[in-house]
Amino acid sequence: MPRMPELHALHALHALSVALARTDDMRSALQRVLGKLSEDMGYSIASITILNRRTGEIFMNDAFGLSPESVAKGRYRLGEGVVGRVIATGEAVVIPRIAGEQNFLDRTESRRDVDTNDISYVSVPIIAGKETIGALSVDLPLPEEQGTLQNTVMFLAVVASVIAQAVQLHQSSHEENLLLMERNRLLEERLRDRFHASNMIGNAKAMREVYMMVEKVAPTHATVLILGESGVGKELVAEAIHYASNRADKPFIACNIAALPESIIESELFGHEKGAFTGAAVSRAGRFETAGDGSIFLDEIGELSMQAQVKLLRVLQNGAFERVGSSKTLRNQARVIAATNKDLSQLIAEGRFREDLYYRLNVVSITVPPLRERKTDIPVLVDHFIEKYAELNGIQVNRISTPAIDMIMSYHWPGNVRELENCIERAVILSEDGVIHGYHLPPTLQVPSPGGSAALRGSMPTRLDAIEREMIVDALKGSGGNMGVAAKLLGISERVLGLRMRKHDLSFQQFRRSGGS
Repeated sequence: MPRMPELHALHALHALSVALARTDDMRSALQRVLGKLSEDMGYSIASITILNRRTGEIFMNDAFGLSPESVAKGRYRLGEGVVGRVIATGEAVVIPRIAGEQNFLDRTESRRDVDTNDISYVSVPIIAGKETIGALSVDLPLPEEQGTLQNTVMFLAVVASVIAQAVQLHQSSHEENLLLMERNRLLEERLRDRFHASNMIGNAKAMREVYMMVEKVAPTHATVLILGESGVGKELVAEAIHYASNRADKPFIACNIAALPESIIESELFGHEKGAFTGAAVSRAGRFETAGDGSIFLDEIGELSMQAQVKLLRVLQNGAFERVGSSKTLRNQARVIAATNKDLSQLIAEGRFREDLYYRLNVVSITVPPLRERKTDIPVLVDHFIEKYAELNGIQVNRISTPAIDMIMSYHWPGNVRELENCIERAVILSEDGVIHGYHLPPTLQVPSPGGSAALRGSMPTRLDAIEREMIVDALKGSGGNMGVAAKLLGISERVLGLRMRKHDLSFQQFRRSGGS
């Protein structure tokens, strides 16, 4: 092979510079560089490998003369094989004849059917600043002249310096993408664990039936209708279904129909084109498009307008819909999970809900019980919310007092679990001594309620007496019936404590028998 003509090399370098300058897409620019090298210099294979600094793995980014399958196999560790050595040492490697070279691994398996006695291989480092970030490697015909390979090394070193910035940008982009993918994977795993049915709180019989239904329906593609009062946790059940399904790695999109003005519901669900209505300055994808092959949760489905019900029915029937202002039909495979706190049968009778849509939605129904029907779960929920909000707010709360839990148990909870959670969050924030007392609870729990009595009600003297009794009981519990310690906890003398105890018909013996627990 004759010595490399200088004019030929300069022409090739000029072509490479033009290829890099004409695009902002670094990957396509690097692909063109490799193509130009092979075309102008006669290289049968030209490849760029890049180091992932976070993992230490070297991957083949692009190659000319190799299939995509072969490129995917081109992976090495630092110091492994010829490429690994080049990137580890920052020094070029020349193999005059590939045949018989032990360090040449041919991970791409692309040279098995060719005579490697007639092929030379040159690999040079790609250096950015003082850091070796990759390698540029080529296969070329076995040269006839001895100095040709060294000329190739010098030429490729110049090419490597020209493309170094582009390779560095691609290296950073690749590392960031892998990091994002890893974070997304970990987030999906956490979400899957968090919303798995077995992690939902409560062991009442009615809740065990909910868990059983979630486990049965999650692996299927069936549409699910979740029924229950406001605040019972219908969205949590929907999330449990999604994250226990084979769609767990796909989006979960929630949409509260009642929170949207009727004029924009269709746009929110199905998207709109630019200029479709006043204020539509740009085209916008709707919730169904965003959900893709994941799940879409339609809360308060009974609030959906009749016009939007027609479109939703069509989506459920054949997965087809159009953006507002567009005639282009889009397709969707998202799983629909709907929820309502209304009697849809009554809405059908009133002509406010389509019967055919109801039957499409109600393939499988799950009824979430109100909190008043699962009161045995209340102490468990209280402990969970205390722990959650104590940690969130950096507050130490050790326990909830007996009068406070009695008030919670006697309340009818019209707002269900959501109301209980808000109640405990407030109490944790107000707590000053590591204990949640009755007076930390909202006033709604301190008045008579249907189905139960309250601990604090009536006139101010009556309420103050109730608070005093509660504080004395807590102090005696905390001291194990030791009146001296209890008096110090309360900031009063032991004699005054004795008088107050007689007033409230309390005896220290009953607290000693309980072991102070």
